[in-house]
Amino acid sequence: MSRFRIRDLQEGIVFGDVDSPFSNMLHRMGQMLPRAAAVAINSVEELNPTITDDLKKKFQNCLNVGPFSFMSALPSDPDVNGCLSWLDRQKAASVAYIGFGTVFSPPPQEQVVLTEALEASGVPFLWSLKENLKGILPDGFLERTKGRGKVVSWAPQVQVLAHTAVGVFVTHCGWNSVLESVMGRVPMICRPIMEDNRLNGRMVTEVWEIGVGMEGGVITIDGMMRGLDLILSEEKGKKMRGNIGALHELMGKAVGAQGSSSENFKILLEIVSRGKIGL
Repeated sequence: MSRFRIRDLQEGIVFGDVDSPFSNMLHRMGQMLPRAAAVAINSVEELNPTITDDLKKKFQNCLNVGPFSFMSALPSDPDVNGCLSWLDRQKAASVAYIGFGTVFSPPPQEQVVLTEALEASGVPFLWSLKENLKGILPDGFLERTKGRGKVVSWAPQVQVLAHTAVGVFVTHCGWNSVLESVMGRVPMICRPIMEDNRLNGRMVTEVWEIGVGMEGGVITIDGMMRGLDLILSEEKGKKMRGNIGALHELMGKAVGAQGSSSENFKILLEIVSRGKIGL
């Protein structure tokens, strides 16, 4: 916890924005969690024992039962935009996959800067960009990057991150995206946007050391190119891949037979079953 800063906390906690939906949700959760018969978390006990131990003291049956992405087979979402077949033609660990989630995105001006960095770097890229945002792309960008770049309105992210061609993930650091990146053993370039993103990004860059952030919290040409080069080319990128491999193994053990998440899930099922029969 010593690596976290006050400015990493979610909106509303520090600034008192009690009118925002997210702040209200946090407040209501804080009221209800101590009353819950069980609290199920999409995480692993061993990821941060300090937080795990603290939550167990505060809540009844605080159960880490994730990561959900590790508990099921790789999904077979239809690859309607041909992302996987395009990746099949790329070199191993050479592609930058860019995906900022389905709800929020960096400001348009930052995404324009991202296009400039991608052009200047020469790195192959796959960019999942919502259809209504494609108008921000500079004139001629798609034509100039044709052959080494692919922009789609949707990508099967779990399958993309599991593909051997993907070497780095440019992400907003939503919790599911972070877990999916670990599942695929892909280091991250972090540009947090809101909610839990900054805390997750801090874990990625400073605690687990499996990614890099943007100086000042915004995308710049130099910052993005430096991050791409560091992860894809330099020795530090190899260290990150080693660190992320160790996390992948830890999570895999947690969801395996007799793993902490598997055992917690059994407890959760027992609690739910007792509740159904009125005990």
